Amino acid sequence: MGAGRWIEQLFRMRREAPHLASGRWGERQAARFLKANGVKIVGKRVRAGRHDEIDIVGREGQTLVFVEVKTRRNETFGRPFSAVDREKRRRLSRAAVAYLRKEKIEPEHIRFDVVEVVGSPGGEPPVIRHIENAFPLDSAYRLWW
Repeated sequence: MGAGRWIEQLFRMRREAPHLASGRWGERQAARFLKANGVKIVGKRVRAGRHDEIDIVGREGQTLVFVEVKTRRNETFGRPFSAVDREKRRRLSRAAVAYLRKEKIEPEHIRFDVVEVVGSPGGEPPVIRHIENAFPLDSAYRLWW
C-alpha cells in the first residue's frame, strides 16, 4: 500500500469517528427542523475566522440566524444551554462577526439560537428543542455592530 493511499485511508477513518457522525446527524436533523419552521438555510458547518465554526447559518425574514446544535444521546448528558457557556457564547459571537465581515453582509437583525437534538442515528425519532434568541451578541463585539 502506497503512502498516499495509507494517508487517505487514515483520514477516511478519522472522518467516520462515531462521535463525529452523531454530531453531523444532529446537525442534519436540526437543519431539517429549522427548514420546516420557516428558516432558510444559508450555510452549514461554516468556518469563520481561524478556529471558529458555526453549525448552521440561516435567514428568517430580515433576521440572520446563527445556530449552535447540541446533539445528545439521551437526557442524562445535560441540557443544551449548559453546554453554551460564557466562553462558547464569546466564540460564537466572534465567529458571527467574522462571517459578517467575510461575506460583507449587513443584516437588519441577528439572532443566536440553540437547537438540542436528543437521539442517535438509527434509533427512535429524535426529540428536538429549539431555543430562539438564546443569547445576545457578546458585549465585546456590540461596538463593532
